[in-house]
Amino acid sequence: MKVNRFGRAEILTAPQISLLFNEGFVNPRDKALFGVCLYAAARINEVCTLFYADAIGLKGVRDKLVIRCFNTKGKQETREIDIHPRLRKYLEDYRTSAPSLDKYNPHLFPGRHGRGHIHKASADRILRSTCLRLEIEGVSTHSFRRTALTWMSDAGVPLRHIQAISGHRTLAALERYLGVTDKQKQRAISTLDF
Repeated sequence: MKVNRFGRAEILTAPQISLLFNEGFVNPRDKALFGVCLYAAARINEVCTLFYADAIGLKGVRDKLVIRCFNTKGKQETREIDIHPRLRKYLEDYRTSAPSLDKYNPHLFPGRHGRGHIHKASADRILRSTCLRLEIEGVSTHSFRRTALTWMSDAGVPLRHIQAISGHRTLAALERYLGVTDKQKQRAISTLDF
């Protein structure tokens, strides 16, 4: 568990995710911001630096989210990720709640006073205050990414497919990244029926 910036980001449970998105994040921007982190398994900096056109087109929310190579950690390659139906709803709600988006600033999540993009430290403060209010410990902005990737692995999605979504350069790097949940450990032990 991550405490005061030490340790690994907690893998969220389904009840924690439900609590965060139903009671924790009160405005559409925050739901969209952290929804992209979760449903696109994206790093917080990748999400903060998204352009409006990377997610929303003339006809509304796009079918694929584009994470441009110059916004990724290793500046390797651009990734396209299918937009999950729940993420589509969060983005659509955000778009309709802020009709002036994309008029003066090209970023999907504008910074203070409409300049630049929201800073990852600001997103971190939003998450920390929400988790404090909901009494959830060990969660960081990276928890959403670890959760998504771990859940995909647990569901039996081939590692190559997960790697294409996550943008990890090697399978070895991805495997080190995936967490093992208590539920997975319990299932492993329960298979011992001799």
